[in-house]
Parts: sequence; structure tokens; C-alpha cells
Amino acid sequence: MIRISPSFILGGAAVLTLLIGGTALSAQDKQTKDKYTLKVPGGLAFSEFKGYESWQVISVSHGGRLAVILGNPAMIEALESGAYGNGKPYPDGAKMAKIHWTVKKNEAEPGQPEVPDTLHDVDFMVKDSQRFADSGGWGYAEFEYDTDEQAYRPGTEADQPPQSNDAKCGFACHTVVASHDYVFTVYGKR
Repeated sequence: MIRISPSFILGGAAVLTLLIGGTALSAQDKQTKDKYTLKVPGGLAFSEFKGYESWQVISVSHGGRLAVILGNPAMIEALESGAYGNGKPYPDGAKMAKIHWTVKKNEAEPGQPEVPDTLHDVDFMVKDSQRFADSGGWGYAEFEYDTDEQAYRPGTEADQPPQSNDAKCGFACHTVVASHDYVFTVYGKR
């Protein structure tokens, strides 16, 4: 008869837990790394916006989807200096991210306001007058989020709304705000 000590069983369970946990962490790390390898034609890469999740909020919007618009420190500094209303261009290096979610009602809260549900996509803008001289100095990118795959991909013409998936994809839309250096988002009073 083979005797297995309780410490061997506990040790084996600990190793198994580490292996399973390590696999989950590896999958999460892989997804994070994978999004930073994505690029739209024209060269704008997801990796250029690493850390966007912790940028300061510029504004929110709601047009069928709930969105939060974030800005890197250069963008926030320009906005605090009145960039949107003073007619001056934003500085090179200013970046914005717009995260879209589908919405759901918060059944637990009075009035049942709409709150974020599933992630839909992330849009990026970067001011680089040299690189994007023919699109108002701005580069654009849109990355759809596939909830089944839990991964991002560049937007396409088949998406709703359709996206030209190159670094100039947003320029045609943004020409209506050329007088505000192609930026729609207003920095609300705080």
C-alpha cells in the first residue's frame, strides 16, 4: 500500500493552483501584449497610447453608446490653457482616447440610469504635425473590441459605424471642427 502524506497533497495542490493561476495570468498578459502589437495602416499603433486607461477625463458622451474621452498630460495642459476656445493649435504630442461601451440600465439605482455594459471599441487621436501633415496634423485609429475573443482589432468598413482603418480615418469627420484644430471634445468647467 502506498502512503501519501498530507503535506505532499497540500504541496501538490499548491503547485496545481500556481499552474492554473499562471495560465490565467499568461492569457491575460498575452491579451495585453497582443493589443500593443496592433497597428492601423499609416503607422498609428495601439502601443503609442500605452497607459491611456489612467489618463485624466476630458469629457463624456452618450449617443447610443456611453463614452469617456481621456487626455494625456500634454492634452490636459493645452485644454486647461484654453486650447479649445483660443483658436491656437494643440501641441504635438497631445493625445486623446475615447472608450465606448454598450449601455445597460442599473436596476439597483433609483431612476435606473444607463451605465457601461460591454466594451465596444477604443478610438485614439495624436497630434503630430510632421507625421500627419495631410490630415490637419492629427493621426487617428479605431480598434474594435471582440467580447467573445476578448481581443482588439483595427476597425473596418464593415463595422457600425464604418471605419476606414488607416491613420487618417477620422479626418473627414473632423473637418467640421477645423476652427478648433479638428477636436470635437469640449473640456467642461471643473
